Amino acid sequence: MTHPLTLITFIPLIGMVLILICPKGQEKFIRWIAVLFTLPQLLIAGWLYANFNTSTTSVQFAEHYAWIPAYHIFYFLGVDGISISMVLLTAIICFISVFASFTIERGERGYYALLLLLDTGMMGVFVALDFFLFYVFWEVMLLPMYFLIGVWGGPRREYAAIKFFLYTLLGSVLILLAMLGLYYYGATPTFDMVELAANASHYSMTFQRVAWIALFIGFAIKIPAFPFHTWLPDAHVEAPTAISVILAGVLLKMGTYGILRINFSILPAASHEFAFWLLGVVGTINIVYGALCAMAQTDYKKLIAYSSVSHMGYVMLGMAALTEAGINGAVLQMFNHGTITAMLFLLVGVIYDRAHHREIAGFGGLASQMPMYAALTGFAFFAAMGLPGLSAFISEVLVLIGAWRRYPMMTILGAGTAILTAGYMLWTFQRIYLGPLNEKYKGLADLTPREFFMLVPLAIIVLILGVYPHAILGLLGASLNHVNQAVLMAHAPAAAILP
Repeated sequence: MTHPLTLITFIPLIGMVLILICPKGQEKFIRWIAVLFTLPQLLIAGWLYANFNTSTTSVQFAEHYAWIPAYHIFYFLGVDGISISMVLLTAIICFISVFASFTIERGERGYYALLLLLDTGMMGVFVALDFFLFYVFWEVMLLPMYFLIGVWGGPRREYAAIKFFLYTLLGSVLILLAMLGLYYYGATPTFDMVELAANASHYSMTFQRVAWIALFIGFAIKIPAFPFHTWLPDAHVEAPTAISVILAGVLLKMGTYGILRINFSILPAASHEFAFWLLGVVGTINIVYGALCAMAQTDYKKLIAYSSVSHMGYVMLGMAALTEAGINGAVLQMFNHGTITAMLFLLVGVIYDRAHHREIAGFGGLASQMPMYAALTGFAFFAAMGLPGLSAFISEVLVLIGAWRRYPMMTILGAGTAILTAGYMLWTFQRIYLGPLNEKYKGLADLTPREFFMLVPLAIIVLILGVYPHAILGLLGASLNHVNQAVLMAHAPAAAILP
């Protein structure tokens, strides 16, 4: 296939243009344009997965062309073991999110155009290997997400959208400053992330520390890591279902991906120094604090939002461990959390479309009225709890195995939080689905074919990765172990270069 990464990134953009020029009154046709231009993306992602060489750490499917050569800026795309699973996840989530958007009934032209623009921005982040290009795609995500929440969200949508925008903009400014520092103080002026990583030892420890913290804050906002997490529950609660799915399934992963791609690869010595305090400790706080907050929620969607904060903490703890098991478990958890949390938000959307509220105490006994819906919800809840045989169990256990050698107390806290997770998940399931049926909901219909089509593929992925995690782990090993070894070997002070 010629230029697969360009195609997978920009095909949705073509769909966006077609939607914008589509005649008025063709709203249903507009929906299928969005489907038509996310399906090829999914097929190309499958082709990349099938043709990916798992035995090398080299960049694959690379495309490298001069863009602004006077300033050493290139159109450089490529994937390795760090990014290939995220490319696949993005394609899956975006395709499903288009079908989840079929309930949108106003401003469909603008909605689907922005959704496809967001798709291009997210995919571009995962395939860009020029830092300048990476930053362009990172910023492209910001505006469509702002409008998708602010225009098509719930009653407090403007507040949630502005809060999301301001937090993310702060992170973007810090990333921009660090990017310029890497460019000017590098061995040669370049934005090429592969070259920057190869010359990582050129940066002084003072510079690495400052740049690492700036980048960490920028990426931690997106994760979101404590204490930068407060935008997330508001954004989730007010966002339309499909946007919540994308937000939790893909956008949160960009924070941890950025730390691996840039902090770990380009600033390895500082990564070794800050792994404990700024990844391990904060990750452990995320795990425990997120679970406690989830347990206190009365809004179904906000509960799932805080559970995401908790589960992303495992990713940070695994990265902080600087062990093979920990870092592989962390990236596997990124993929697994993306599929499981997408299921959970889709399921919340199903009941909200019917009952028009999300108050947990307002339901009761839905399993007798909607048995298939309750069964799939139970499956997703058990997956989120890390039940053996389902995907999250493998990734969380790998994180805990990898973290135990370095941080036994944090590992105990992380493992112990599984009790809290089971507590709020089972308590929620009991209050909504078990017991006598609330008379108000006797007429609720079970899952439609469209809803089955959205949920069942995700459930199959969760089940397959629960029994055969090598389907994703096999992609990760070589590249992640290479990055991890670079961090372990680079903790000696680097040569000073700053004036």
